[in-house]
Amino acid sequence: MATLVFDIETARQPVEMFDEVQQEYLFREAAKLPEEQQAAKREEIARLFSLWPLTGQVVCIAMLNAESQRGQVLFQAEDFEDDAEAGPVEFVPCADETELLTAFWDAAKHYQQVVTFNGRGFDVPFLYLRSAVLGVPIARKDWLGYRYATEPHCDLAEQLTFYGVSGRDGAARKFNLDFYCKAFGIESPKAQGVTGMDVSDLVAQGRHKDIADYCLRDVRATVLLHKLWKERLAGIK
Repeated sequence: MATLVFDIETARQPVEMFDEVQQEYLFREAAKLPEEQQAAKREEIARLFSLWPLTGQVVCIAMLNAESQRGQVLFQAEDFEDDAEAGPVEFVPCADETELLTAFWDAAKHYQQVVTFNGRGFDVPFLYLRSAVLGVPIARKDWLGYRYATEPHCDLAEQLTFYGVSGRDGAARKFNLDFYCKAFGIESPKAQGVTGMDVSDLVAQGRHKDIADYCLRDVRATVLLHKLWKERLAGIK
C-alpha cells in the first residue's frame, strides 16, 4: 500500500485583505479593552490568522513516500532558483496558493494511505477549506472519515494519545511533534531554530527555502515516528 506522509505550513493573510466589517468581527475582543491595550491585542489576534483557513493560506506542503523516501516540497515563491543537485526530494516553487494546492492534490490521488501528525485536527481541514475557497478540486475527500481507523488516514497525534483516552492532563496527554521526537530519540525538526509560528515572518522576509526546509524536516521526523509507532504500538485497542 503506497503511503504518503505530508505536512503543511501556513501563513497569515494581510489584515488589508479583509473589509471593515470583517476586521470589526476579527478584532472584536481587542475593541473591548482599554485603548492603550488594543494594539497589542490586535497583533496577538493577527498572529493567529495563520491557524484559520479563512484568514490564512497554505505556503508550503512537504510530502514523502514512506517506502521510497522520495517526494516533493511545494512552496510559494517568486523567481526562485535552486542550485542544489537533484536528489530524492524535489523542491517545486509555485507562483501562488492555487498552483500549490493543485499540484498537491494531483500527487495525493496516487496514494492509498496518508500519515500526518495532527492532520485530522489541522492540516486536512485547512487543506479542504482553502481548496474550496480557491475552487481547487479536492482529489481525496475521505481523510476525515471514521476517526477510529488508521486507513486511509493515520494521524499520529491521535494514535499516540490513544484517541484522547485520558484527556488533556492524563497519562496519554497530547504533546507536540518536537516533544515526541525527543522522547523517541528522533532528531527534532525544530533543532535548527525554526518553528511553525515563525513562518509568517519568514514569508515577509522572502525566506521561502527556509520554510520549505523546515517543512521537510517535519515530514522526515513524522516518517520516523510512524515507523516506530508501527513497530511498537500499532494494534493496541
